[in-house]
Amino acid sequence: ITTDITKAVSAELSSIKIGMANIFIQHTSASLTINENADPDVRRDMEVALNKIVPASWNHDGTFRHTMEGDDDMPGHVKTSLIGPSLNVPIRNGRLALGTWQGIYLNEHRDQGGWGGGHTRNIVITLQGQG
Repeated sequence: ITTDITKAVSAELSSIKIGMANIFIQHTSASLTINENADPDVRRDMEVALNKIVPASWNHDGTFRHTMEGDDDMPGHVKTSLIGPSLNVPIRNGRLALGTWQGIYLNEHRDQGGWGGGHTRNIVITLQGQG
């Protein structure tokens, strides 16, 4: 979502010579992270790894009690806590100071009803800096 973030704040971002952008997602089963953004297999591999770390099967084996909202709900909460709901990205010369291969990911941890399936995902972007 790097391009979406940049477009949303382009006018303000361009006026900051040095500063910080805080990007925060207002949801409990989605998270934000920065990772390699050139190869789409990275996104797929991240999802596979997270599903192995926190499997939906835990909803059926007694691990979780919060199970009424679907098999992927409580695993989504755990994944969000592991990865986090916010990022701080330096701003340099009117641009997000991401590395060559870095991009901002919105990690959707719900298969049922998550982003694109009925839930909206709101992101708050706060810019601070000097011109």
